[in-house]
Amino acid sequence: MRGTALLSLAAVVSTGALLGGPVPASAPHDPQTHTIQQGEPAAGQIVNTISLRLDEQGILHAQERITFGGESPAEFTRTFLLQEPYDTDHDRRYEISGLSAHTGAGDPVEVTVTEDDTTMDAVLATGGASVVILDYQVLGTVSEVGDRLELEWTAIGGYSEFVEETTVVVDAPSPPQALSCAAGEPLSSIYCTSSDMGGPQALVARFLQTDLEPGQTFDIVVSYPQGTAESTLILSRSWSLTSAFAITPVTAGVFGLLLVVLVGGLVLLIWVRGRDERALRSEARKADHAPVEPGVGGSLQFHPPDNVHPGQIGTLIDEQADVVDITATVVDLAVRGYLRIEELPHERYASVDWLLTRTGQRGEETLLPYERLLLDALFPKGPQTRLSELGEEFAQQLADVREELYRDMVRLKWFARRPNRERNQWTTVGIFLALLGVVVTVMLAIFTNAAFTGLALVIAGAAVTVGAQYVPAKTKLGSAVFAHVVGFRAYLLRAQVDDIPPDRRVHVFSRYLPYAIIFDNVEQWARILAAAGAEEASGQGLSWYRGPADWGLEDFADSIKVFTLTLSGVISNTRQFRTLI
Repeated sequence: MRGTALLSLAAVVSTGALLGGPVPASAPHDPQTHTIQQGEPAAGQIVNTISLRLDEQGILHAQERITFGGESPAEFTRTFLLQEPYDTDHDRRYEISGLSAHTGAGDPVEVTVTEDDTTMDAVLATGGASVVILDYQVLGTVSEVGDRLELEWTAIGGYSEFVEETTVVVDAPSPPQALSCAAGEPLSSIYCTSSDMGGPQALVARFLQTDLEPGQTFDIVVSYPQGTAESTLILSRSWSLTSAFAITPVTAGVFGLLLVVLVGGLVLLIWVRGRDERALRSEARKADHAPVEPGVGGSLQFHPPDNVHPGQIGTLIDEQADVVDITATVVDLAVRGYLRIEELPHERYASVDWLLTRTGQRGEETLLPYERLLLDALFPKGPQTRLSELGEEFAQQLADVREELYRDMVRLKWFARRPNRERNQWTTVGIFLALLGVVVTVMLAIFTNAAFTGLALVIAGAAVTVGAQYVPAKTKLGSAVFAHVVGFRAYLLRAQVDDIPPDRRVHVFSRYLPYAIIFDNVEQWARILAAAGAEEASGQGLSWYRGPADWGLEDFADSIKVFTLTLSGVISNTRQFRTLI
């Protein structure tokens, strides 16, 4: 508090110190000692004498005598302070009432009052009067500080003209015990010109400040014994980040409760949604073996668990139809003979390109809907297209491919609802909750000290937004298929080449490759396939992938890796997949 600071800076003036010895506490008040006589100011000078009387109710009664030497200005503005900082959470306010003005002869003087949150300006229309007398009362100047009362008041909040001398005299029901003052620019701690306790009997506090420039202030503080007057301290809450987000037992408790209910509910929901999936992980053992079965003539044929296609596996695993799912499906269509991939001759300073050829193989009508859509998207103008030529039309059709993949998840009864829609719904809820939390936090910060509790909504909203990725729930059947896929993946990561007879390795390992793309194991199986192709086909290559003239099967692993990366780049550059890179 400013008054306490001023008193700590000032020397404590005691009655005994002034008189050189103790003064009886019962020394009578002499009203005549409460008046200061001044001579007339010189021409062009202005002096102000302020008499303040504190009554037992804590109301400060004020009278100011403003004397103009020579001709007075047409208007003179006297500024009052209405509010000042008190502590980190509050401002101190003063209420001024009964403001009126008259000349020394008793004629009324017009006063125009304008005020804002912190100050009030009283504009006096002097009318050429040499003396203007102001009367008013102030509430809010008295507060209890420890074992004493303290009167704190900015006696002058500012003048519109240079004032040569301002005298302030403060009278109260009890003698003052200590006093302090400061003058100059607002919030100045420079002591005023002089101060004393009003003569040998120390009945009043008296302050003097000379040469106040326009806008400068004059603050006084007087300390009195307890019981001198009633405390009239008026506090209003001040806004600051520290106070708005104050952490108290109440706000911390509400914050914790909200966080436990909201975020705990989300965690419980995700746990319940994933319960079947965890319970069925034991089924992974059923697919942890070579995915082949006897075919026509006793030869081994590739047979993935639950007859799941690569694109479906990718969508089932992460519940999103993304770039890798489309890339793996393109390679799968090639392996199954519906298109051929031809690596074009490498040109200096040019990127590698591939020619895709639609073979027209019988059975296209039996493809899954998303596979047929993807095949049509790859060949919009005929049976051949270069990978580098896939453009906007391809991008637009990929949106339909994604939608069909999501429809497959429900059609196959792996999800009760389309995972993308359920995820988007929960994401929307999370974003709404976070935005609501921001609004609530701002409102609480403006009007209360409990803004900290609103952060629980913001955190919960963020948690729901993130947790939305884990909310889509697989059905019991979907969880079983997922478990089989996990087993299949475990097998592919540790499979032995000798598990498949040499004459069937190219066929089976080719079918493995699209799944290896999904499982991020493409390089290993590309090298195994290349080795198997060199043995089985006597170096003639693969039926579904061809290279340039100087290309050999030993180059296949690098070629298919670059092809999948390039195709993924083409897909991810489309608007539909840009957020999934």
